[in-house]
Amino acid sequence: MTNFENPDIEKLFLNYEDPYRTSLLAIRELIFKTARQVTGVGKLTESLKWGQPTYSTLETKSGTPIRIDRFEEKYVAIFFNCQTVLIEQFRELFPERLMFSKNRAIVLDPLQELPVRELEFCLSAALIYHKNKGFFKNK
Repeated sequence: MTNFENPDIEKLFLNYEDPYRTSLLAIRELIFKTARQVTGVGKLTESLKWGQPTYSTLETKSGTPIRIDRFEEKYVAIFFNCQTVLIEQFRELFPERLMFSKNRAIVLDPLQELPVRELEFCLSAALIYHKNKGFFKNK
C-alpha cells in the first residue's frame, strides 16, 4: 500500500466505515499504481479538496484531478472535472461495465469487485488528459 504523506488524509480514510473504506483504499492504490505505470505522469500529489481525497499531477500538469469519496447512501465514486469529456468517453466505452453520475463520476458498489481493467483505462486517461486532448472529442 502507498504510504500516506498527509496525516489528515490518512485520518479521513480511517473514518470511513467498511465496506467504503476498503473500496476507497483499493481505488486509491489503483490510482497510485496507474500513475506509476503511465509515462509522463510524474509524482502524484495527494491532497484534500472539498473534503475529499484528491490526486493531481502538479509536477507535470499532465492530467486533470481525480477525487474519490462515498456517493449517496451505498456507493463510492471516482469524480472527474465536469469540464472535461472524460465521463462522456467512458460512458461510450463501458456502458455495460460501469455506472455513471451525470458528467462527473464513475459510481461503484463497494460490495462488488472493482472492474480494474476498465478503471485503469479511465484513470490513465484522466492522468494524461492535458497531454492527450486530441484523443478526446472536443466539448
